[in-house]
Amino acid sequence: MSETDAIPEFRTKAGRTDVGITNMSALTSGPGIRSAGEMLAILFVAVAVIGGTEVLLLVFEVPQYVLPRPSEIATALVVEFPQIAPHLGHTLVELLCGFAIGATVGLILAAVITQFPFVEKIVTPYILLLVTTPMLALVPLLILRLGFGYEPRIIAVALASGPMVMINAATGFRRVDQGKIALARSYGASTFQIFWKVRAPMALPMIFVGLMIGSIFGLLTAVGAEMVGGGFGLGNRLTSYSSMIQMPQFFAVVLILSILGILIYVTFFLLGKKFASWEA
Repeated sequence: MSETDAIPEFRTKAGRTDVGITNMSALTSGPGIRSAGEMLAILFVAVAVIGGTEVLLLVFEVPQYVLPRPSEIATALVVEFPQIAPHLGHTLVELLCGFAIGATVGLILAAVITQFPFVEKIVTPYILLLVTTPMLALVPLLILRLGFGYEPRIIAVALASGPMVMINAATGFRRVDQGKIALARSYGASTFQIFWKVRAPMALPMIFVGLMIGSIFGLLTAVGAEMVGGGFGLGNRLTSYSSMIQMPQFFAVVLILSILGILIYVTFFLLGKKFASWEA
C-alpha cells in the first residue's frame, strides 16, 4: 500500500510530525508537556496574550460595545452563567439527538454503499446535495412545518452531521488492504465477516474523524438554527445579547461555544487513541 493510501491513525510515532486532520495539524503530535518549564512557557504565553489584550483595550479606550476586555467577558460569564446554563442544556439536547440520528444513518449508509456499488450510484447525488446545501437555509421551512420546538433543529443537525460521517466512514471502509481481504476469503470468511472483522476495524480511524467533523458541523448548525428562530438555546442568547449591545455577555456565549468545540475534538481524539491506535 502506497504512502498516499495509508489509513490515517490517531497514534503518532516518536519523532513524526505529520500534518493531518487526526492530529489537528500536528498540534497533538508531540508527547505532551514533559517538564515544568514547558508548562510555565504555555502559561506565560496565555497570560501575555490575555493580559496584552486587556492592556491594549484600556490604553486605546476601545468602547465595550465594540470589543469588551477579557476581564469583562470573564465577569459576564460568571454573573450570567445561571441564565445561560438552561440555554446551554437546550443546545446540548439538540446536538446530541440530531448527531445521534445523523451519525447512525451515516454509518449505515456508508456500510451499504461500500458493499453495494449500485446503491451508491442512487444515493450519491442526494448526499452531494446535502453536503453542498447550507442546512440553515432549510430551517425556516422546517420551523414553518414543525413549529419552534426541538424538532426542526434536531432535523437540521442530523442533516448537517450525517453526510460528514457517511463520507469519512465510506472512505475508511474502502481504504483496506486488499491482501487482508483476500486472506480472509481464503479462510472461507463470508462477506459479512470480512466487513465486520476486516473493514470495520481498519476503518475506525476515519470513522472517528467523521464523527468528530460531524459533531462540530452539528454544533454550528444547532447554534445557527437557534439564531434563525425560537426562544431558547445559545444561538438565541447570541441574537438577544447582540440586539441589546451586551457585548461582554455575547462574547461569554462565544467562549462557551469555543469550549464545547474543543471538548468535542478532545473527546473523539481520545476515543480514537483508545480504540484505533494500532498501526495502519
